[in-house]
Amino acid sequence: MNPHIGSNFDDFLAEEGILEEVTAAALKRVIAWQLTQAMKQQKISKKALAERMHTSRAAVDRALDQTDAGMTLATLASAARALGQRVEIRLVPDFVPAQ
Repeated sequence: MNPHIGSNFDDFLAEEGILEEVTAAALKRVIAWQLTQAMKQQKISKKALAERMHTSRAAVDRALDQTDAGMTLATLASAARALGQRVEIRLVPDFVPAQ
């Protein structure tokens, strides 16, 4: 009998002890992609974004690197603001199946 039949992927990740790590990595990838798309849409280079953020080009590279999990909320907010965006973070309840 397979213990994972009927469970979802989040349950599997939680059982493996990696749910938070995987969720954080996925969020980082989405955020980096959204920043990149906003830059393309506005035709803004990494150098121009760094100037708008009052930071280095290397810091922008780290923010846009989908595999670098070290992006802080302050960096994210700064990049978003420099692109005329804002960051919205909220807590949502876990899915609880009906009994």
